[in-house]
Amino acid sequence: MCSLTHKYNIPGPRYTSYPTVPYWETDGFSNKKWKLSVKQSYQESKEEGISIYIHLPFCENMCTFCGCHKRITKRHEVELPYIKSVLKEWSLYRDLLGTRPIIKELHLGGGTPTFFSPKNLQLLIHGIFKLADKAKNAELSFEGHPNNTTKDHLQSLFDVGFRRVCFGVQDYNENVQRAINRIQPFKNVENVTKWAREIGYTSVGHDIIYGLPFQNIDDVKHTIARTNQLRPDRLAFYSYAHVPWLKGNGQRGYKDADLPTTEDKKLQYEIGKQQLTALGYIDIGMDHFALVTDSLYTASNNGNLHRNFMGYTASKTKLMIGLGASSISDSWHAFAQNVKNIEEYQHLVAHDIIPVYRGHVLDEEDKIIRQHILNLMCRFETNWQLTPTNGLDTQHILDKVTELEKDGLVTVNPHGIKVTPKGRPFIRNISMAFDLKLQRKRPETRLFSMTV
Repeated sequence: MCSLTHKYNIPGPRYTSYPTVPYWETDGFSNKKWKLSVKQSYQESKEEGISIYIHLPFCENMCTFCGCHKRITKRHEVELPYIKSVLKEWSLYRDLLGTRPIIKELHLGGGTPTFFSPKNLQLLIHGIFKLADKAKNAELSFEGHPNNTTKDHLQSLFDVGFRRVCFGVQDYNENVQRAINRIQPFKNVENVTKWAREIGYTSVGHDIIYGLPFQNIDDVKHTIARTNQLRPDRLAFYSYAHVPWLKGNGQRGYKDADLPTTEDKKLQYEIGKQQLTALGYIDIGMDHFALVTDSLYTASNNGNLHRNFMGYTASKTKLMIGLGASSISDSWHAFAQNVKNIEEYQHLVAHDIIPVYRGHVLDEEDKIIRQHILNLMCRFETNWQLTPTNGLDTQHILDKVTELEKDGLVTVNPHGIKVTPKGRPFIRNISMAFDLKLQRKRPETRLFSMTV
């Protein structure tokens, strides 16, 4: 396994989209193209409903492991103007759609959504549903910081329909917490988990990370053991993405030598996965585990698991609209990203402009490859017959897959490709074999984290 780790530990995408963001365009991608794509998607699928992601970018403190778009501030007067901008952007989309949409899924991410007061979060959600209807089985979820999520936050969001919450835990070792500037006692996580269940949340998730600075195997074991005391319904067991050349203001606070070696990081994952499996958590897909009682397991078991910019989800909609600075949208025919600067975002929205600045309209090859990569990421297999390959250079892909098969990571048959248990930790590498854009032209600068 160590030799495979060395061989395959290369920079690679996490495939929350295909094509991946570095291959999107700023020149040649217009607001007009994006709006046409949204209208087309909505007309094709309005009955199934839409998904909404809302980016709430503010944090009071810098967590140095984080690669998200955020603004560090303790000035809470920024809350209301930002919410008003998000609701204005949503009204622009609502006008574009022409009818009252059905929302099937809504997620609040960040940043720190619980930076916002419970009152303002309710104001935001009431404003969204003033212009839309909620699907019968809609899933509303948010990311909570255990240090500042109050019982009032949980109750207020529950009252407007939220039933799933995910808390960022990362690691319980104090040395690691100091390194990543995330001092977070177990008691805080215990409190918010207990409150959520008392209030009635049906799915409580925790995020933990391996490969952090100064973290060792015993730290990972300890964190998982403590996590098991609270038995979250689902777990994200993420690999720390060290990209200081992209997020230098935080990740340059420690040296490369402070990080676990490639071999140690791989061992952290393997031992952590064994521990989680022994505790009854099922390996759903890359980084994600769930108890059999959770909707993510059910979706995986019945073949409905989906992956997008919100990670793995239990349902799929053709149209996903991202609201807020830096948010990403997916119409199934195209991707688009909002401007990242908060002031620019608010200025554009105030002038009735949907604030996208880059994106990509998918051609037929893109759509075929995206489906194969989704199949691999969500089901660990893909079928040539079920996913048409018209015009696709399948031989070029099979040539790449041959090496993976020799290493025991996949099996190939006349119908398609199946990932072996040995290959699951290398799912990003396997997906890269299908990524014809990456093979034709790699980004000029390093943009991706290491795959292991």
